[in-house]
Formats: sequence, structure tokens, C-alpha cells
Amino acid sequence: MHIVGYLASVLIGLSLGIIGGGGSILTVPVLVYLLGVDPLLGTAYSLFIVGITSAVGSYSYFRQSWVDLRTVLLFGPPSILAVFLTRAYLVPAIPPTILTIGNLTIDRSMLLMLLFAVLMLLASISMIKPSKESYKKTATTLQTSKGRYLFIFLEGAIVGTLTGLVGAGGGFLIIPALVLFGGLSMKKAIGTSLVIIAAKSLLGFLGEQNLANLDWQLLLTVTTLSMVGILIGTRLSQYLDGEKLKPVFGWFVFVMGVYIIFKEIFL
Repeated sequence: MHIVGYLASVLIGLSLGIIGGGGSILTVPVLVYLLGVDPLLGTAYSLFIVGITSAVGSYSYFRQSWVDLRTVLLFGPPSILAVFLTRAYLVPAIPPTILTIGNLTIDRSMLLMLLFAVLMLLASISMIKPSKESYKKTATTLQTSKGRYLFIFLEGAIVGTLTGLVGAGGGFLIIPALVLFGGLSMKKAIGTSLVIIAAKSLLGFLGEQNLANLDWQLLLTVTTLSMVGILIGTRLSQYLDGEKLKPVFGWFVFVMGVYIIFKEIFL
């Protein structure tokens, strides 16, 4: 099973490199179901893996001037602060047992996985639906609004909180916000998103308790494989249309989300 997990680690980076998002949504399921990591610990591992992988992937976007630093400075701070505070205070405050209904006990690990599954379903819908045309139609209205910068700031805080809870980068939420509210092209939104994800994930990881007790060998192995994947994906993105591949990957994420809900509740 570990071999499958390591192969899936490459897929995390590959999807980030080709379509600019969605790959991080696979990190926790890969860690938990294929590599046997505890769900709570898996969200912490995911922050490190996603952060390093996104930082590596953003390099080529920097070189081609596809990163909007002004937007990074607007979206980044509230997102980074939200991730850090969530990992340092909110996650440790979640009680071990949340709710008991008959024979079903919802503990902290199940709650996080169910929340993650819901996030996967939302991510899959955003990837399955055509995005470019809908972005263009809405962008002309929103980009003239004086409140667009407030929307970017608020979404930064919301995405940061979700990242802190479940360890996903949130590219599927960030990229639409940057296109709609920031007026960025799709390419520049992807590059900017990778920089934001890298910064908030890595700084959020520092809010984790007991960093010395993590399995660094496993963590660095998965991170390295994911980095290889994003380097390959970034190169392939020059020849492949990420928008055409996104719905296929979206259906895969949708099936994974349904599977997690079924497994956590019924198995």
C-alpha cells in the first residue's frame, strides 16, 4: 500500500503543475488511507507537503512574470494569520469526542475527514464546471466594484481557516477569487495562487505543536515525490490544456470525496 501511496504523491504535484490546483486536496487522503497516518497528523503533514511543492512550482511562474505580488500582499497576510491561529489554537481545542448518535460516534479524526470530504466535493464541482467563460462574464461586473479588495481580503481569511483545519491549499477557491475580484488572467491567477498557498501552508505549519515528534522520513519522502510531480506537471502544462483536463480530475476528486464520507460513516 505504501508503494501506491508514493505513486499518488507524484500525482499531487502533477495536478498542481498542470491545472494549478486540486492536487493538495488529495494529500490528506493519500496520507491517511494509503500511508496510514493519523487524520489530525495528516493535516499537519499536508501543510508542509503542499507548501514546499507549491513553492517549487511557483518558480517557473515567477520567471515568466505570472505572479502578481500586489495581490499576494493583499490575499496573503489574512490567509497566513488564519492558518497559523487555526493550527495553534482552534485545532487543539477540538474535543476528542464530538457527538454520539446511537452506535455512531463522531470523534475529532472523523470530523476532520468528513469536513475534508465536503471540501473535496466543493472542489470537484468547481473543477467539473466550465470556468473560463463564467469567470469572464462575472469579472466585468466585479472588477469595477470598489469592494473587490475587501472580498479578496475576506476570502484570504476564510481560505486560511479551511487550510488550517484540513491541510488543503485551497487553490480551487483562491484562483476564482483572483480572476473575479483581482482581474488576473488564468495563468497569472495560478502562479499567484501557488505563491499564496506556499506562504500560508508553510507558516501555518510552524503553528503546529510537537514538530520534533513528526515522522520526518515519511514527510520528506512524500514531499520529494510531490516536488518531482509538480516539476513534471509544470513542464507538461506548456503542451497540455489544463482546462480540458480539469473536469476529468474533478470527477476523480468527487468520487474520492463520496468514498471518504461512506467509509467514515458506514465502514
